[in-house]
Amino acid sequence: MFAIFITGGKQYEVKKGDTIYVEKLEAKEGTVVSFDKVLMVNANYGTPFVKNAKVSCKVEKHGKQKKISIIKHKRYSRYLKRQGHRQPYTKLVVTSIEVK
Repeated sequence: MFAIFITGGKQYEVKKGDTIYVEKLEAKEGTVVSFDKVLMVNANYGTPFVKNAKVSCKVEKHGKQKKISIIKHKRYSRYLKRQGHRQPYTKLVVTSIEVK
């Protein structure tokens, strides 16, 4: 059984036991988070969401991704700006997919 759900403006396809990295959620480590914006379960499509369906996940940890470098440069004008960014994430483990 697989499902496609939305969180953080992105869609994720998951099965029971999968590990995924999503945009940072305001939940403590070890708690269970459920998502009810499920677009599809197996071959059942929603319009736009599948009714009475939810995906439950356990929060494993919070962290930051690898640093990316942003460099802005304009030639001949002595303009050079360097900036870095580390995107926060939440690591989730899918515990169950339910459809009533």
